[in-house]
Amino acid sequence: MLLLLLLLIPLIGIFIISSRSDFSASSSNEIKTIGLTTSIINLLISLVIWILFDFSQNQFQFVQEYHQVSFCDFYLGVDGLSIYFVILTTIIMPVALLSNWSSIRENVKSYVIIILLLETLLLAVFLVLDIFLFYVFFESTLPPLFLLIGLFGSDNKVRASLYLFLYTLLGSLFLLLAILTMSSLMGTTDFEALFKGNFNPSTQMFLFAGVLFAFAVKTPVIFLHTWLLKAHVESPLGGSVILAAIVLKLSLYGICRLILPILPVASLNYTPLVYVICVITIVYASLSTLRTTDVKELIAFSSVSHAAVYLLGIFSNTVQGIEGSILLGLGHGFVSSGLFICVGGILYDRTHTRLITYYRGLAQIMPLFSLLFFILCLGNSGTPLTLNFVGEFLSLYGAFERMPVLGALACSSIVFSAAFTFYLYNRIVFAGSLSSYFSVAIPDLNKREFTILATLVAFTVFFGFYPAPILDGLHYSVSTLIYNYSEPCVALLLSLPISNASGLAKLNLNPNSPKIFHIFGFYVSGFCDGESCFNIRIYKSSDRKIPPRSAPPL
Repeated sequence: MLLLLLLLIPLIGIFIISSRSDFSASSSNEIKTIGLTTSIINLLISLVIWILFDFSQNQFQFVQEYHQVSFCDFYLGVDGLSIYFVILTTIIMPVALLSNWSSIRENVKSYVIIILLLETLLLAVFLVLDIFLFYVFFESTLPPLFLLIGLFGSDNKVRASLYLFLYTLLGSLFLLLAILTMSSLMGTTDFEALFKGNFNPSTQMFLFAGVLFAFAVKTPVIFLHTWLLKAHVESPLGGSVILAAIVLKLSLYGICRLILPILPVASLNYTPLVYVICVITIVYASLSTLRTTDVKELIAFSSVSHAAVYLLGIFSNTVQGIEGSILLGLGHGFVSSGLFICVGGILYDRTHTRLITYYRGLAQIMPLFSLLFFILCLGNSGTPLTLNFVGEFLSLYGAFERMPVLGALACSSIVFSAAFTFYLYNRIVFAGSLSSYFSVAIPDLNKREFTILATLVAFTVFFGFYPAPILDGLHYSVSTLIYNYSEPCVALLLSLPISNASGLAKLNLNPNSPKIFHIFGFYVSGFCDGESCFNIRIYKSSDRKIPPRSAPPL
């Protein structure tokens, strides 16, 4: 029932707001308060789910089943991967509402309704256990984002909203084709059933190409990133926060759900191609960031660079890399949100310009802002004792372990991120005396702005000091995503209940007797004593050195 409440509470808030007919200034504040209260209630419910969650297993929990809803089954569930994305969503939504608290003065009712609708749809993406419903909610986030940018954006808001809609819709068509193919071959769209399936390697290649293209657009990577820059620059502040913190993480979550467990062979075969694209994206995005003069576009380019880093980790086929990619995704959600609020909210609301050339010497009149902005910049550059450092280090470690040469080239992101982040910070906060373009004094942070930034900084620093609450919850779920195609027999044997002779009888293995048996094109020879200890050797079917059946015990 708790998962259903997560989806229904924002809809209840939308119903309450829609029933109001008063459009006065006091009514606008009440509408914002209703929206904020609704999102905070959802945050509390997600924390209750996290407290009650059993991290000692990798099964879906709090499962709610509603069979035969139209032509698919409506399942809700959460596991050790999705629960952190759910919590991230419920944390960011109040931040998005508070960030535009005073800057949105017209159509406040529409703005709050769109934000709450986005919360429901984004949570549904992380909670549904049906691959077709995953696609439906994955795509259903586009119309609210289209309206959010088109109604409340800057000068070129119409073009930016069209770029967002058309780019991501085109990429997702390939995802739809891949999902329909999976459903046709397997006869089901249930995640649990698909995880247990086994597609042919050639089929996996075609399915992987379609799914990867859709997620490459959503991430985005080089040549597919044009929509992101325009959407970030022209979007209202709340839209930029949601886009950077949550929407870009849909691809990360989708890879964990659709590619790694369902298409493991293709993911391993295509890893070199993915790594080359990611390294090119890191270098291109970082160099573009260094020459950018628009502060919001600079943060958007840095998001592209960091997204390429967690793509490297997620395809590393190592526990460290996959856990690091998820940590980096969570850390990027906090840090990028804070940076957008600093440059696109606090500074833009006071100066009405996004050009970095007009800023200089703000440390003299905004010391509190300079301090919190500095900590967020440290997180963005991957400085130790921040959550981004833990995620980036583990991601690059996994990438280096998977492919050392490309992993070493990807490590250039450490230098590049420090260069463009502190170029931004130095130009705004220091760089000499206060800019002569500001004829009046700029006030420092107010209580609302300080609360938002302090909250995001607290999450970044706390989990940078102590990431165990996240890592411990990820271990079981991430371990199921590791695929070792060279020794599948060992994985099978280690998963069998072999504590006694009756368990061994299923494989015609009796205690104290050597046997050779054939599984999945491999021969396994070994010895089992009364305490169920194996000494296993594995031979390929084509190996001429297979021992005869009368071989002595190993």
